Amino acid sequence: MSIFLFGCATYYEQNIKLQSLITSGQFEAADKELNKDTKGAEGKNRYLYFCNRGVVAFMNGQYEVSNDYFNKADYYVEDYSRSLGSEALALITNPMMKPYRPEDFEAVLVHFYKALNYIYLKDYEGALVECRRVNIVLQKLNDKYKKNKNKYARDAFAHCMMGLIYEASGSVNDAFIAYRNALEIYEEDYKKLFGLDVPNQLKNDLMRTAYQLGFGTELNFYENKFGYKYEPEDPDKGYLVFFWMNGFGPVKDEWSINFTNTGYNDGWITLANEEHGLSFPIYIGNKSRNDQAAFQNLSFLRVAFPKYSERKPIFANAAISSNGEQFPLEMGENINAVAFQCLKDRMVREMAAGIARLATKKALEEAARNENENLGAIVSIVNAMTEKADTRNWQSLPYSISYCRVPMDEGMNSVNLNLNGRMQHSVPFTFDIKKGQTTFFAFHNLESERR
Repeated sequence: MSIFLFGCATYYEQNIKLQSLITSGQFEAADKELNKDTKGAEGKNRYLYFCNRGVVAFMNGQYEVSNDYFNKADYYVEDYSRSLGSEALALITNPMMKPYRPEDFEAVLVHFYKALNYIYLKDYEGALVECRRVNIVLQKLNDKYKKNKNKYARDAFAHCMMGLIYEASGSVNDAFIAYRNALEIYEEDYKKLFGLDVPNQLKNDLMRTAYQLGFGTELNFYENKFGYKYEPEDPDKGYLVFFWMNGFGPVKDEWSINFTNTGYNDGWITLANEEHGLSFPIYIGNKSRNDQAAFQNLSFLRVAFPKYSERKPIFANAAISSNGEQFPLEMGENINAVAFQCLKDRMVREMAAGIARLATKKALEEAARNENENLGAIVSIVNAMTEKADTRNWQSLPYSISYCRVPMDEGMNSVNLNLNGRMQHSVPFTFDIKKGQTTFFAFHNLESERR
């Protein structure tokens, strides 16, 4: 019975110790826990294993080690190939028997962490490569879907990061182009899909680079578009770009739905659910006569599917205070919203695969019952026990990423991260700022609703 209960547990429940160590900030202990997983690097969850190792190494300040782990995860995305054995096993059990294939946004966020690692290593070119790869990866992934393509096909925040890095490295023209691309994606995609407006920081970035390049026409256009005049910066200042990663993203749970066989017609059966307006035809014309009879005799199926459960962050907003001024941190990436949208976009594909799986299992059950009633009963019990949605996901990702760019005097600067929400908190930092240079820093607030 304990084996059955463990099999029914979600991926989150099966890995609760590791997740608790990460969400409580015990990253050295989390690293030791990951070290105990001797099969992690070769097992069916190896992508998640490498991603968790990458995050833990990043939080421990081991940036080269972190990139080594993320490179292994990234290589797995590029080299993902189906195992016929695991595919067949999944068809008669459940999709958790297959190697985990990351959600599209998870494949993208590997490059966000790699870019941060390269920034900390002072390798701006390496960071830019990772930013560029984000939209290339999204395009490649979406091109594979013949139907029901994902709406998350471009990433605005990757272009924001690209612009900030280009500007820090002195490539102002490239920065302007990146900011302009980010603006387009926020306006055309992010507002509708994720309820995310254009950050004011991006508006400032666009006008600043247009001014620096002497693009008077473009500057006037953006001043009119955004409704305020650009004020040139003090050339004696240095700059702090602060990335705020807030809370933790959603975890996958399970839900199920019943489908009814609406009849057989010319080699096809159709499984439908009137409540949700769903209908899936399944072709059985080329199967054996016994298999056809088994499929036709299906009355209804209960199919399990994944769903996300949100982990709301404790803090709703934040600002950087420096020299008596407040600089709000504005959300550039709502990872929680992206996750829900990606799962919604692929749900039709997920349902088709789930129904094919359950139809095959039920047909096997019916065929076994025709041979022997007791054998059919055993197959029925096994089918019920093994029907399960794939609840695996990358659970150490943040809920959202916000950012701001703060001008500062040269020298040591004391700043505070002021957090507001269901509670208030302030975190002090000190930065050594250089005139005309940009310092990057990322901070992850771990507080969120507990599961």
